Amino acid sequence: MFALIIAGEAIFLLPFILMRVFKPVIRDAFLISDAQIGEAQALYGITAVLSYFFGGFIADKWEPRKLLSLSLFLTAFGGFWLTKIPSIFTLKILYAFWGVSTILLFWASLIKATRQWGNQNNQGLSFGLLDGGRGFFAATIALSGAGILTFFFPQKGEEITFEHKVATLQYIIGTITCIVFLIAFLVWKVIPEEKEASQVHDSDHNKEFQFNFKEAFLLMKQKKVIFHSTIIFCAYCSYKLTGVYGTYAKDVWNYSLEEATYFAVFIQYLRPIAAISIGYIADKFLPSKLIVPSFSVLIFASVILGFGFFNEQPIFLSFTIFIFMAFGTYSLRGLYFAIIEETKTPLQLTGTLVGIISVVGFTPDIFMSLFNGYMLGENPTIIEYQNLFTTFTIIPIVGLLAALGFRKSMSKL
Repeated sequence: MFALIIAGEAIFLLPFILMRVFKPVIRDAFLISDAQIGEAQALYGITAVLSYFFGGFIADKWEPRKLLSLSLFLTAFGGFWLTKIPSIFTLKILYAFWGVSTILLFWASLIKATRQWGNQNNQGLSFGLLDGGRGFFAATIALSGAGILTFFFPQKGEEITFEHKVATLQYIIGTITCIVFLIAFLVWKVIPEEKEASQVHDSDHNKEFQFNFKEAFLLMKQKKVIFHSTIIFCAYCSYKLTGVYGTYAKDVWNYSLEEATYFAVFIQYLRPIAAISIGYIADKFLPSKLIVPSFSVLIFASVILGFGFFNEQPIFLSFTIFIFMAFGTYSLRGLYFAIIEETKTPLQLTGTLVGIISVVGFTPDIFMSLFNGYMLGENPTIIEYQNLFTTFTIIPIVGLLAALGFRKSMSKL
């Protein structure tokens, strides 16, 4: 499970965690805006959505050890490309490449392996550990990167030049890339080879693949799958919104680059606390029951921020709202795959199901960063952030309705 946890987050360190935590520095070093970053990540989303669907079939056909390690190697290769601080055009190509390298051979295989690790009564804990462990690992890497930022930046009062920003960012990217390579080797060595799978004749594999492809269309029509996909869609929109937390601290609270980075790291450390604790509690009840209050917290927090109720109040009040919002978001991440067990889907179709619900659920990779960027514009003020959070409120409301619909469909099984 340890190997699955660190692999599950290492694969996204370069395309997502780097941007989420170090966006203020990246904007300055690459000379790009939030909107341009959104365009690059939209290309990631397009290639990733296609990869989710076909990746589900691949996960049901080949063993996780090979798929996970190859994905990590390919993704790390892209990291070396990023250290050169490429043009925005090249950055967009790189994100499109990452959309394939991080998803096609990886995602469904990871979820299937996690479901196998947890038994029938511990799905909440197993997926909570997966996402919580991933969050802790990501936060620790981010904290190390923030330390590099502090070490290479000049002392307070001295000018932080463009050269300082570029050189420091290159060190951070290079360090993360090396870590991803090392984890690829670790996964290859630690995750056992599935001997039984290797003994199955090729014709049997082909039959299984065809069978899964047909089953996919039957699964698509089921209400529980539609509601499940919508839950992931809304929860993932919320997760993509965490990318603006650090820039909010810089643009609205007037935090320095270092302070905004450390705030983003702090938010990352809430992820393991929320995901593991909510996963443990979910196994005492049902994971789907806790999705409803999680979306309710998001609605409350986004309304507070969107309508600016605490704008004239001390910063610690809006700081607290961000903590609530992060808890709601990370709780959902620990729950939305744990409810697979409630759907009674056969284990051998897990990869296929994950592929289907991920195609819809993770489409925010296409538009959410783009949406955030265009809502905030070139030099965002508190007004732009309020507009962003007000509009976002629609998303958790839809998620809440989908969660209630999922609960109703499960009661009929």
